[in-house]
Amino acid sequence: MAKFMRKVPPRSHAAFDHGGDLSAARKAYPQAPEPWLDLSTGVSPYAYPFAPLPPGSWTRLPQSDELLKLEAAARLAYRVPPLAEIVAAPGSQAVINWLPHLYRVHRAGILGRTYSEHVRSWSAAGAVVTVVEDVKELETQDVAAVVNPNNPDGRLLPVEALIRLARTLGARGGLVVVDEAFADFFSPAASVLPAFPEEGLVVLRSFGKAYGLPGLRLGFAIAPKSIAEKLRHALDPWPVSSAAIAIGSVALADRTWVELTRAQLAAQGEALDRLLAAAGFEIVGATPLFRLVRHEDAQGVFHQLASAGILARRFPERADWLRFSIPASKTELDRLGRILLHISSVR
Repeated sequence: MAKFMRKVPPRSHAAFDHGGDLSAARKAYPQAPEPWLDLSTGVSPYAYPFAPLPPGSWTRLPQSDELLKLEAAARLAYRVPPLAEIVAAPGSQAVINWLPHLYRVHRAGILGRTYSEHVRSWSAAGAVVTVVEDVKELETQDVAAVVNPNNPDGRLLPVEALIRLARTLGARGGLVVVDEAFADFFSPAASVLPAFPEEGLVVLRSFGKAYGLPGLRLGFAIAPKSIAEKLRHALDPWPVSSAAIAIGSVALADRTWVELTRAQLAAQGEALDRLLAAAGFEIVGATPLFRLVRHEDAQGVFHQLASAGILARRFPERADWLRFSIPASKTELDRLGRILLHISSVR
């Protein structure tokens, strides 16, 4: 398949560059009713029900032994093999920002269309960035970045293809970055972590998306020792907050909550599918945390939803796409359904 080059603009401050910017939505649609229903993020609507934190979580600096316990809990939860190191970070975005400065390369390939911050971060560090449409085209790059499952379309590549790519690049000193921010509610077999090679691979995991706590700013990088040491040095001395350590350590060990949430998301996702299909949308991609749809007037639908206080995710490069995260409840589904029914009735 063909590949294409593109210049990467500096980070924009325009409204809705990413999901979740309700402050921008309120400015753009000041007459919209409150409270807003934010379906733009791809974050789980079910926040982990953590207990009140000990006072020390707020009154003292994060403790190194507690950080190690957090990373150990993440190692078990993500099934990280012994040969890989795990590094806690203030969100996986922090690692996306740091890696290009710690691992300087001339050429970086991104499997697109995907989360735009991978392109932006490698380009900002001086790499020549190529966006490709076939994973095999990444074999000639110094660094390759793959979001798997992909954002926004849910594309899921076979583990074997990613491990083969990592070995190919690793053999000549290259690196593959696999961003598994949306992997938590997939089968463990969908992750590359159990097959982690000795070199050539970094895997990113996002705690906030799966556990519904993006404001906690917690993520992890799983990497060979040489890269993990550089990340720790860059993020030191206190990479994550005491609150993130306390909550993350408990949540990551709670597999029962994960399984119950998986089932809840599946049921809500099926209800959302029926609602979107009835409103004339074509579902073109999905994960347990979101649905990507196509509509000939997606921009008009976005505007009418926002005017009614419902924020979806739109994509400037694909005017016919919208993405919806999973509504938390029947009440939220009913609110979305009423607005979509009204939109359909006036067309």
